[in-house]
Amino acid sequence: MSFKIVVTPRSFGAASPRPMELLQNKGYEIVRNSLGRPLKEMELIRLAGGADALLVGIDEVTDRVVDSLPNLKVISKYGVGVDNIALGAASRRGIPVTNTPGVNTGAVADLAIGLMLSVARQISAADHSTKNGEWKRFMGSSLYGKTVGILGTGKIGRAVAKRLRGFEVELLLYDEFKDSVFAGEVGGRYADLPEIYGKADFISLHLPLMPATGGLIGEKELRAMKPDAIVVNTARGGLVDEKALVRALREKWIRGAALDAFAAEPPRDEELLGLPNIVLTPHIGAYTEEAVLMMGMQSARNVIAVLEGKQPENVVNEIPKPS
Repeated sequence: MSFKIVVTPRSFGAASPRPMELLQNKGYEIVRNSLGRPLKEMELIRLAGGADALLVGIDEVTDRVVDSLPNLKVISKYGVGVDNIALGAASRRGIPVTNTPGVNTGAVADLAIGLMLSVARQISAADHSTKNGEWKRFMGSSLYGKTVGILGTGKIGRAVAKRLRGFEVELLLYDEFKDSVFAGEVGGRYADLPEIYGKADFISLHLPLMPATGGLIGEKELRAMKPDAIVVNTARGGLVDEKALVRALREKWIRGAALDAFAAEPPRDEELLGLPNIVLTPHIGAYTEEAVLMMGMQSARNVIAVLEGKQPENVVNEIPKPS
């Protein structure tokens, strides 16, 4: 039996043909996203008519999308965060939603460290200036020996903490679920948010986006930070109030920031885009050849498992048991 698989992520199969071959070898009908960007609700509905499986990135998989696809059997997230997917609607229909945790951990952690250094040493500004024929000096700040707050000690937050050991920083950790053994391994300690905001030279966000964390970093929190603080977000854009961040950077409440995730992507706020003390990247945390290949393979395997009546890895929603 031939199944229709809608594949929306632009990088799926970009690092290697193996993920696509995995699906093609099953004889599936594969439909790709040709718009070159994540799909809005109605765009996805139009593309996915009659689909048996959705393999998606950060597209708008709303209740309406789920309810419009009577043949839908699985939603496979190409990545980790599922805040863009209507989990409740999928659960009501008995549709498993899967993701690919762990495959991009190292890639995102590497980028977080790179962004810390880029802002602290003004690497992007220095690069731009030099390429324009200038020969200026850019006064930066050091990461070595500073205090770093890591908000969220899941897999990525832990990977960042481990990488920072070589910089001999003081690590302040925050998470609802504290792991004292891990804290001891990395030479850090758990602290509450006010302490981290007041003491940290760098704050790196690695929390999921949910009602309790939306707008976590707003005006109050930014004003509580040190004037030399640098905020790095490689998690979800909704964690940071971007309007408040613009004001904080413009009025120099903090030294700088780096964002790899935005409330709306791509970002359109001209003031945010024009600030000299912020580094912006287009949600590339997971984009290494190694991570993209692993994400592609796992997301494809999850689709195949469900369509073949097997248990997929990493189901993130609750599926009611048959009565």
